[in-house]
Amino acid sequence: MKRKISRRTGLKLMTAGTLMGLGARGGASAGTAPLPTRDGWDTTHDRVFLGGAFWANPMEDWCVSEGGAECLSMGGGRSVHSLTHQVTQNGAFTMSVLLTRLETGKTDGGAGFRIGIRSEINEYRSNCFVQKGINAGWQGDQLLLGPKNVPLKDGSALKQVRLTLEGRPEGAQSVLTLTARAVDSDTVLAALSHEFGADAILGNVSIANNFAAGAVAGAKKNSNNGKAKAGAAGAGRYRFQNWSLHGAAFKVSQENSFGPILWSMYSLSDSRTDEGFVMKLSVLTAPLGAKDAKVVSLLVQEGGRWKSLGKAELDPDAWVATFRIPKWNAKQATPYKVVYQEFPKVGMHAITHEWEGIIKANPEGRPLRMAALTCQNDYGFPYAPVAENLLKLDPDLVFFSGDQIYENHGGFGIIREPAERAILNYLRKFYQHGWAFREVMRNAPTLCLPDDHDVFHGNIWGEGGMKMRAGGDTSSDGGYIEPAKMVNVVHKTNVAHHPDAYDPKPVLQDISVYYGDMVYGGVSFAIIADRQWKSGPQHVQTGAGRGDHVEDANFDTSTLDKPGLVLLGERQEEFLKKWAQDWRGHTLKAVLSQTVFANVATHHGGPDGYLKADLDSGGWPQTPRNRAVEIMRPSMALHINGDQHLTTLTQYGVDKQRDSNWSFCTPAISAGYPRWWLPDEIKMPHENRPKHGLPDTGEYVDGLGNKAYVYAVGNPVVGQAPNRYEKAHEKGSGFGFITFDTEKKTYYIESFRFLIDVKDGKAANQFPGWPLTIHQKENRGENVIA
Repeated sequence: MKRKISRRTGLKLMTAGTLMGLGARGGASAGTAPLPTRDGWDTTHDRVFLGGAFWANPMEDWCVSEGGAECLSMGGGRSVHSLTHQVTQNGAFTMSVLLTRLETGKTDGGAGFRIGIRSEINEYRSNCFVQKGINAGWQGDQLLLGPKNVPLKDGSALKQVRLTLEGRPEGAQSVLTLTARAVDSDTVLAALSHEFGADAILGNVSIANNFAAGAVAGAKKNSNNGKAKAGAAGAGRYRFQNWSLHGAAFKVSQENSFGPILWSMYSLSDSRTDEGFVMKLSVLTAPLGAKDAKVVSLLVQEGGRWKSLGKAELDPDAWVATFRIPKWNAKQATPYKVVYQEFPKVGMHAITHEWEGIIKANPEGRPLRMAALTCQNDYGFPYAPVAENLLKLDPDLVFFSGDQIYENHGGFGIIREPAERAILNYLRKFYQHGWAFREVMRNAPTLCLPDDHDVFHGNIWGEGGMKMRAGGDTSSDGGYIEPAKMVNVVHKTNVAHHPDAYDPKPVLQDISVYYGDMVYGGVSFAIIADRQWKSGPQHVQTGAGRGDHVEDANFDTSTLDKPGLVLLGERQEEFLKKWAQDWRGHTLKAVLSQTVFANVATHHGGPDGYLKADLDSGGWPQTPRNRAVEIMRPSMALHINGDQHLTTLTQYGVDKQRDSNWSFCTPAISAGYPRWWLPDEIKMPHENRPKHGLPDTGEYVDGLGNKAYVYAVGNPVVGQAPNRYEKAHEKGSGFGFITFDTEKKTYYIESFRFLIDVKDGKAANQFPGWPLTIHQKENRGENVIA
């Protein structure tokens, strides 16, 4: 866990499909014959988390039980990947496992090994979500190996079998042999061999429960409990014990382990009180068991020695431990480490797990540099071009504005209830966020806002914490559909390390809040939840179609601006009013929230999918939108946001064009649902196009009637490339970067594309219209830019 990601300069490897792991180095290399590696489940307490060497698909359907990894579901395509062992060459190898059949449906779905599992980029994390490969195992009364099968004597009646899969190279082929043995006598019950091309065995290896993925593995539907019915055809449940792996074909990379400490996030803020700078740090672990330790320690390095700053208990739902350290010395960078002591079963020595990083010094006497990111659709996972470019830039602050997950993350659908299983379902998806970006988060303050997809909504209209009506639509009905307990876990995993909330009083259903400020590097950041109080579309009529979409170009959207509708809510408005007038300890301000306060998209879903208005944008409701902008105006703050999957640079207008704050909506890390801003195509009136003359820019009245000066937009093309990174690039993915110059009082704004090298200086690395420098006073309408 002490590894650092290597900073490769070439991006060709990313698209050529030869990456074998971000920062993978050390360990035994291919061509050596390391000692056999065993799973260790026999010494592990019963729990959900199988161990740092494994990734379970899906996590919530597996547990350690009776000394093995037990599948809890009869659904298809369940598997456990080795993170530390990948086949990288045509060499000899052996895997073995003890299989116990626990339950079957009308017919057995089979279980055993799968090898040759790889995505189009053959990267160990991306490989974990591939359902294809060579199956080798036991199914009913048959032994299966790829296209072959042979009878297994009394196979349907057997309860246990020991499987061994061996590979040996023969020229350009790999000969695989699968053997089934009786557990008590070691008698060979059946065996078969088959030749495969050497390339066919390359990639991840896994154990598999129910070989056929069926509709379950890739499902994007809702589920009440995530379990298939016990009577389903082609279904079974197995326990796997003593899984061992060894041989020269494997590249062994222990640094690929993920857990029990997964990652950390921290913030550093000038409280402007007797507490001085306050450092808050959260440690995220995998879900542990009843008999596991629940305490994490924090240490810092002083004078070359490690000094303890105390211990924190893990939250048993969110699996987060949070530290709050006042009077932090912010004048110097401080190495830290978090420590978790794992105590296996009786008679075993404790195992110490550590995760290290740097608490940066407060940036003084120089500009503050912030990375701004949003929206991670996992077709682009693990987003290596973005993650590596962030490491090259080494930002002072990292901001994720929401949608760290989508419902389709990792496959296997979503679980609505009960809360406990919904939480595990969420955590498994959220862990992909940390898996991709933990290397930058360990060394930089990080702010991480939850948004709609994080709580399993297409759109969220929080209505102050209201429970959604029974049968409500998660795109166009107000309130939360998920149990409040799950929503609070989402909040805790994202924001536990944020500076203290301005007013921590929960909203309806006892759902937590997190709005407040952070003062760092001479900049004050207002952290806002722009949808937690927002009214839902059920209060208005938008015509035909979805309740949150206006499809008719002739529809009068002023009718949607009804009295009493809410955007930010009274509590956040009151906070912003005070914050805008408070200039202690800083000279620049920024507002951080989920989305842009304008309707800067004309087409949704496809380049022909015209929408006049989308109520999910922060441009609705119009009156509270205008009020929010008017409250922000005295702060002269830059509004930094995301969510739209479409990067834009816009200046708000209320009484007239360009009289208020600028907004930077960042590109999606990996854009899914596409949007376009194509006002020229639909002959939308505009005035005062910027001097750069780029299309689709100028002063507009958006589809909701809001004044918006669009200076730059990064429209995508239709994503069609088979390579995930090339597809993300086509779809307008990337990230934002803002440099706050507190002496010149300027914001230097950059919007980078996805598949670029941020250090090569090419102008095409950024979307058209970027970079741009904005002066502070332009955020109250004193404009310089033309």
